[in-house]
Amino acid sequence: MIDFTTHPDRYRHWTLKLDGPVAELILDVDEDGGLALGYALKLNSYDLGVDIELYDAVQRLRFEHPEVGAVLLTSAKDRVFCAGANIAMLGLSSHVEKVNFCKFTNETRLGIEDASEHSGQRYIAVIGGTAAGGGYELALAADYIILVDDGSSAVSLPEVPMLAVLPGTGGLTRVVDKRRVRRDRADFFCTVTEGVRGQRALDWKLVDELAPRSAMRTTAMARAREFAATGRPEPGAGIVLTPLAREIGDGEIRYATLRVTLDRANGVANFTIRGPKIAPPADAAGIHAAGAAFWPLDLVRALDDAILHLRSNEARIGTWVFRTQGDSALVAAYDDLLTAEGSNWLVREITLYLKRTLKRLDVSSRSLLAMIEPGSCFTGTLLELALAADRSYMLDGVLEGSNLPEATIRPTAMNFGPLPMGNGLTRMETRLLDDAAALAAARDAIGGDLEAVDAEALGFVTFTPDDIDWEDEVRIAIEERASFSPDSLTGMEASLRFPGPETMETKIFGRLTAWQNWIFQRPNAVGEEGALKLFGTGKQASFDRNRV
Repeated sequence: MIDFTTHPDRYRHWTLKLDGPVAELILDVDEDGGLALGYALKLNSYDLGVDIELYDAVQRLRFEHPEVGAVLLTSAKDRVFCAGANIAMLGLSSHVEKVNFCKFTNETRLGIEDASEHSGQRYIAVIGGTAAGGGYELALAADYIILVDDGSSAVSLPEVPMLAVLPGTGGLTRVVDKRRVRRDRADFFCTVTEGVRGQRALDWKLVDELAPRSAMRTTAMARAREFAATGRPEPGAGIVLTPLAREIGDGEIRYATLRVTLDRANGVANFTIRGPKIAPPADAAGIHAAGAAFWPLDLVRALDDAILHLRSNEARIGTWVFRTQGDSALVAAYDDLLTAEGSNWLVREITLYLKRTLKRLDVSSRSLLAMIEPGSCFTGTLLELALAADRSYMLDGVLEGSNLPEATIRPTAMNFGPLPMGNGLTRMETRLLDDAAALAAARDAIGGDLEAVDAEALGFVTFTPDDIDWEDEVRIAIEERASFSPDSLTGMEASLRFPGPETMETKIFGRLTAWQNWIFQRPNAVGEEGALKLFGTGKQASFDRNRV
């Protein structure tokens, strides 16, 4: 089982150092510390385990160290920054493992960019040697790149000439969309194995600054302190991200705020989210005092972990069904508190974490269904789960023999701004694309409890069966999903979930889902005579020259 929880005390590949407003994340990969047998992580190459530690470090910097305004990404290895994803690991990995690895890697890099843009923790990559492939893609996630000007240190994206794949984990997109490298120069850069160094790298916007080796450390610290002076530093202490309370059994995963039961026979994971049981604190001070136990933070940590666990460890569970239980008024009260205290740094971080986790749900290659029943609390932040679903079903009326009141949903301000998708729009804006009147009507419903008929009319839900049809419609929807090809569903869902504007983020995941997903199965890359299989053997790959 792949476990996505860790702690700095258990890191094998990264070291986190703190110096007032400047933090340093030092990459020193343990060659023998791979997640699986059969490969050595040489030259600071990485596998999923290295990225799990990086993700944890980025999260802890945001929540535990509000004093930090700049983060240096450096290497402890002599004359190598990072050689990228370990090729032997990729050659040994299944297709599912490769794609999940690439997806998580890019989500982590997007998290770095999110910290820079929204949290005032700006990242600087310091390259004192080779930054190849995924190593340069890691640097591309930073705001600023410093390259040692010594005639040998270089940046490169050599996947096309060396591996018959492509820098699809954000590399291609960030080079042209983020760094604005001319595409003719980018074409050359992505097809030359040795990469680009020195003045050309600077002139082509592949890096931001050159420094002699003797001044590398001084230059990096000076730049970090400049960034920190205009960045995040917040008064007071952070909160501790205490170990997540979690129990994993054969057929279920339990958290304080979430239970996931697995129906492996039908390929279904049933998520049941438990709403808060107590009223929220009065203000931001109370949120700080509650720390990791504050309900929205406790929930999002559990949801994040469950998504990652299922993606990597339960590939045959293809349908995720979301239900909620609890008091809608309490959920709304927590949303109101997040909205009212939005200027507080911790509240901002919790909201951003909710945003990132819902985005992780959006790009998960699973069918998403929401079931809104009596006793549920699809309100505000939890309503986002129904809006993220490929379809949602809301019971019209009550179930025979039940004393629970009729199901309702309640939109809040959280549905109209703070939790955008990767396309830059809210899920409600995406659903009601370019329909200003419908969106205004939905917004006017903020704070009201909507029964099934009104919820359907306003566009919040897909279907509203009554109690006679409820069980059959829910059963058919789930069984139907299980009968379709998982490949066709992945392509359909990824295409339908992101209408509207194209962004760097949607481009990255579109390419990850389609192009790289396809290329990683082609014989030119993974066949017996493919480049990934023969890498390091001295043998030349044999390519099928047909363009398709």
